[in-house]
Parts: sequence; C-alpha cells; structure tokens
Amino acid sequence: MKENKYDDLTFFNQYSKMPRSVEGLKAAGEWHIFQQMLPDLKDKRVLDLGCGFGWHCRYAIEQGAKQVIGVDISERMLQEAKKNTESASIEYMRMPIEDIDFPANSFDVVFSSLAFHYIESFEGICDKVNRCLTKGGAFVFSAEHPAFTSNEHQDWYYDDQGHRLFWPVDRYFDEGLRKTNFLGEEVMKYHKTLTTYVNSLIKSGFQITELIEPEPDAHLLNSIPEMKDELRRPMFLLVSAIKK
Repeated sequence: MKENKYDDLTFFNQYSKMPRSVEGLKAAGEWHIFQQMLPDLKDKRVLDLGCGFGWHCRYAIEQGAKQVIGVDISERMLQEAKKNTESASIEYMRMPIEDIDFPANSFDVVFSSLAFHYIESFEGICDKVNRCLTKGGAFVFSAEHPAFTSNEHQDWYYDDQGHRLFWPVDRYFDEGLRKTNFLGEEVMKYHKTLTTYVNSLIKSGFQITELIEPEPDAHLLNSIPEMKDELRRPMFLLVSAIKK
C-alpha cells in the first residue's frame, strides 16, 4: 500500500516544524555517519529515493555530482524542494519509490534517507536499484532500525511517574504492516528484520561494505537533553553496498 501522508496538510505542517526539516542535514541525528558512508560524488549520476525537501540532492550537487534525480510521492515535499533548489542539474520526479523503472546503468550512486520503512517489499526495491546502477555503483541508505519498528507503538514503557523504563521490542519476527503514531497522526510503516535487509541486498547482487547502527552526534547529545535516551536502543540502521 502506497500511503501519501505527507500531502495531508496538517501532517505536513507538523513535519515542517521538525528540526531536520528546518535546519536540514546538520539537525539529522544520523547524518554525521551517513555522510561518511557516501562515496565520492564528483561527476556522478545520483538518484535519491524519498528525497523529501531535497536536502540530500542539493548536498550531492555541492559535492560535484553531475546529475541528480530526486524521487518522492509527496507533491508538497517536492514543491518545498523545488523552492529551495537553484541548480538546473537536479530534477525532481513525483512517484512512489516502488514504481521507479529507470533504464539499466542510469546511475553511479543511489541513496535513500529514512524512506524504506514505508515500503512493503525491500527486496523489490533492491532489484530495481541494482538494475539502474552501473557495475560497482554504490547503494547507501538509512531506515528505522528493526528494534525500533517491531512494536507498533514505537514509544518507551513508562512508570507511574512518567519515567522512561525501557523500549519494548515485540513481534520482531512478524514482518509487515505497523500502524504507528507519528506527529499525532496514524502512519503506516512496514517492519522488516535485520535478516531481511541484509539478505535482500545479497540476493539482489550487492556486496555489503558497511552496516552501522549510529549513535547520535555529540553536539545533539549535548544540546538536546532527551537525546541521551537514544543511546539506550538503536533508532536507525545505515547500510552501504556496491553492485557486484
């Protein structure tokens, strides 16, 4: 199911107020690691799946990328991306990630930030990405960690005084739809195990080069008190791979 929650005006307005929406990549808790996992982008043809406001697309151009295509299902997100993009080398396309069908060898690098937990079939995405990448091309992505997505409540377990006791992991091996609450709205996500992420890449013809469960950047830990709780369980999964 292809949900387009980000075109709901109430939800979009709430998302637009988040630090990563206002301040961009520097406010994203996983960016300091994701950035290090990206290959040299100079003169590369780049595809960004789930490009949102276009922060990663613009970063790729700043690093010397030759051409960037950003794909997103949300018209509101793409309108914001276009408004903040000056480079003619960036093209934004509105479509669900699941519907991409680019010709073989179209890109040197494909990346995606926090989008694949909205996609039902990760294996299907891997096959499509592998097809459109050149041999030796890089695939780098982040997603919500399986320990985070397993329990559809996606919240801490609290004591009677409201203190955070632990993060519950439940139905871990029961992959599939989770109806969660995000920014006060019901949002559909798809839980996948770590096994599924890793084996889908291998079966599609990728060689995994790095897998990281990142801790928040030090400056966020120091500036946002509740961020220290992010050290108690992994929130993100970051993977880099190359097409064999």
